[in-house]
Amino acid sequence: MGKAAALCGGGTRGLVSLLSAVPCLACHELPAMSGEPGGRGGGGPAGGPPAAPPGSDTYKGWLFKWTNYLKGYQRRWFVLSNGLLSYYRSSATVRSGGSSWKRVKNTPVPVRKMGCRHPAWNYHLTQAEMAHTCRGTINLSTAHIDTEDSCNIVLSNGGRTYHLKANSEVERQRWVTALELAKAKAIRMRNNQSDDSGDEEPASQSDKSELHGPLKTLSSKLEDLSTCNELIAKHGAALQRSLSELENLRLPADSGEKIKAVNERATLFRITSNAMINACRDFLDLAESHSRKWQRLLQHEREQRIRLEETIEQLAKQHNSLERACRGAPGLASGTASISSTAKAGSVQSAKGEASDEDEETEYFDAMEDAPAFITVTADPKHHRRSGSNLSGASEGHPEDWNLEDSVFESSNQSSYNESTGKDLLPRKRRRSRIPDKPNYSLNLWSIMKNCIGKELSKIPMPVNFNEPLSMLQRLTEDLEYHELLDKAVKCESSTEQMCFVAAFSVSSYSTTVHRTAKPFNPLLGETFELDRLEELGFRSLCEQVSHHPPAAAHHVYSRRGWTLWQDITISSKFRGKYLSIMPLGAIHLEFHSSGNHYVWRKVTSTVHNIIVGKLWIDQSGEIEIVNHKSKDKCQLKFTPYSYFSRDVPRKVTGVVSDANGKAHYVMSGTWDEKMECSKIVHSCHGSTSTEGKQKTVYQTLSPKVLWRKYPLPENAENMYFFSELALTLNEPEERVAPTDSRLRPDQRLMESGRWDEANVEKQRLEEKQRAVRRRREAEAVEALEEGKDYEGYIPLWFERKVDAVTGELICVYKGGYWEAKDKQDWSVCPDIF
Repeated sequence: MGKAAALCGGGTRGLVSLLSAVPCLACHELPAMSGEPGGRGGGGPAGGPPAAPPGSDTYKGWLFKWTNYLKGYQRRWFVLSNGLLSYYRSSATVRSGGSSWKRVKNTPVPVRKMGCRHPAWNYHLTQAEMAHTCRGTINLSTAHIDTEDSCNIVLSNGGRTYHLKANSEVERQRWVTALELAKAKAIRMRNNQSDDSGDEEPASQSDKSELHGPLKTLSSKLEDLSTCNELIAKHGAALQRSLSELENLRLPADSGEKIKAVNERATLFRITSNAMINACRDFLDLAESHSRKWQRLLQHEREQRIRLEETIEQLAKQHNSLERACRGAPGLASGTASISSTAKAGSVQSAKGEASDEDEETEYFDAMEDAPAFITVTADPKHHRRSGSNLSGASEGHPEDWNLEDSVFESSNQSSYNESTGKDLLPRKRRRSRIPDKPNYSLNLWSIMKNCIGKELSKIPMPVNFNEPLSMLQRLTEDLEYHELLDKAVKCESSTEQMCFVAAFSVSSYSTTVHRTAKPFNPLLGETFELDRLEELGFRSLCEQVSHHPPAAAHHVYSRRGWTLWQDITISSKFRGKYLSIMPLGAIHLEFHSSGNHYVWRKVTSTVHNIIVGKLWIDQSGEIEIVNHKSKDKCQLKFTPYSYFSRDVPRKVTGVVSDANGKAHYVMSGTWDEKMECSKIVHSCHGSTSTEGKQKTVYQTLSPKVLWRKYPLPENAENMYFFSELALTLNEPEERVAPTDSRLRPDQRLMESGRWDEANVEKQRLEEKQRAVRRRREAEAVEALEEGKDYEGYIPLWFERKVDAVTGELICVYKGGYWEAKDKQDWSVCPDIF
């Protein structure tokens, strides 16, 4: 009985310690993990043995986790406990139990890294602490465990997938064993929970009251057990004394009384023992009935804690970005607009597992940071002198000049597509107005990209699913869709007025890109494309791929209406993980025959967003400086990048046309996907200084006139790659073209016909053929070097490299001979590239 009493007495302390070990449900604390006192987990280097053996309840250690395509695999601390696999960026949070101390006003207060809020504590979440929270958790009871190779583990649960990698096969096997055991245990626990009725739905207030009630009942039952234990010990001692006295007695004198006393003691002991047994039975029944409910409540609280951590972290990122936006734009009106914009920015998340949690390098564009340096005010031409008398005019214009020059501008404003393309001037050849609809093929991007990790981007065989059935040479030719702007510019007598049409033409080349998210085919070396519209529209165009690494194309256009255009473009691209930046390198030259005006400009940067996840969309950003090298006139065009915080019109383009003396004559405004307008400046003055210290110029202008407006897309364009009317005709088969023409490229033709599988096979064949030619050319270069001979390398057929007299750059210019060869149908110099 002494031993039983000791156990009962010690059981009270054991039960109290057990109850004190239950995590605080209000604070969502993590319980101390097994294997170490206080929850301290051993964390060796990556590849070291985990802190606990696979058979224990908790298993933890370092693994490498796939984050995104920019960062690849990153080292993370994983903890396997209670059928849940969680991971952290550092093991510091797990080792310290999730808490630290931070001094606030010279008073140390506890700071919880897990985001819990206890009324007795002061909480301060810092950015460093946010980095040490739980990054994600996956439930193994419904997860699928797979092994790709000797070191990789793939865990998938619904829409969430973890790609993990161990340092060795032995370590991988340890983790797989631990995961399988934890999964089996989690399934058993789930099945046991499903046996219970579990009708009650967990709710915050009701759950707390429901938990405190059983705890009080358990405490009272524990006190009953203690009281019964004391009575049993007391009556047991008395029974022992009575029995001892009975043995020392000599029968038969007073044996009856002693035996009666022994029976009474035994009866009391039996009653007390029965009471203790009943109390123990009640205690066990109560504990068993509530244990499953506690497990469900704890699981619910754990999930709530994880969701709360993710929400707090997202709010912290949004708060940080909003602070940066406010610091960068002090003049921006605060209020609901800024808050809603920030919320909108935070709601757009990428998803590849938890890729959005891993990559915190989100870019935000500040709209006010790049505010325009001028302000325009529309004036009435009849009263401009009176209205301008109050201005200190830095420059003055004459509105009657605007009226005299209206002939060209009005024709620009009122011309329709049929008039501008010359349909009413000359009979045109009937060309196709549609192509086969785009097939609806599903594409698994991950299945393609995971095999390309570590490979050079230029050598990755990409399927035609990412392409459109046009080559890059044909996309260059699409710049001529609004060639009538240059035809009108020929008629301008003023060089600044002519500059306005050239600026509108430079912007119009981007109008077809707003919906064209597919990639054009990379031309083969020596591939050409001609567009002969000399009789119909007055121009003929020729493109040739003059280099393959780096890819470069030369373009030459001659118009019998008085202008010539040529360019040598090299495409440079940078993959940033979330977006792809495409930077055309090279200058565009335009020369008017009668005036001799020679214009030069360069293209802006194109950005393709949501490369990995989400809907693709394209933006144009940067500046274009158009220079007339004869008159020294200039036009500065600014393409404003899209911003969540901007209140401007999306895809906005603004600019000013000035002469050689810097005097502004016209203001250009519009969007690169819709239209461009031109306003003549009658007065200009310097306005107030902005918050950034820049002095803005105020231009008083006449009413704007539309120079260019985008043509509507053809019917059913969404099923035809969003091609314009000109783009639909570019790949139309034509006779008498060169054997190297893009129209004859077989993989591109198969893709246009909807036979994508055959196109992929043909595309791979053409690329391998081109590689073989390149290897042969490299071997010839090595052989010539060994023999001491000069090797010129590849020489373009129709273009030659010369130093440009204007820019001083080495460019490819048209040397002639193509159209003569076409007239003679002599293509003997053309290589066999297809």
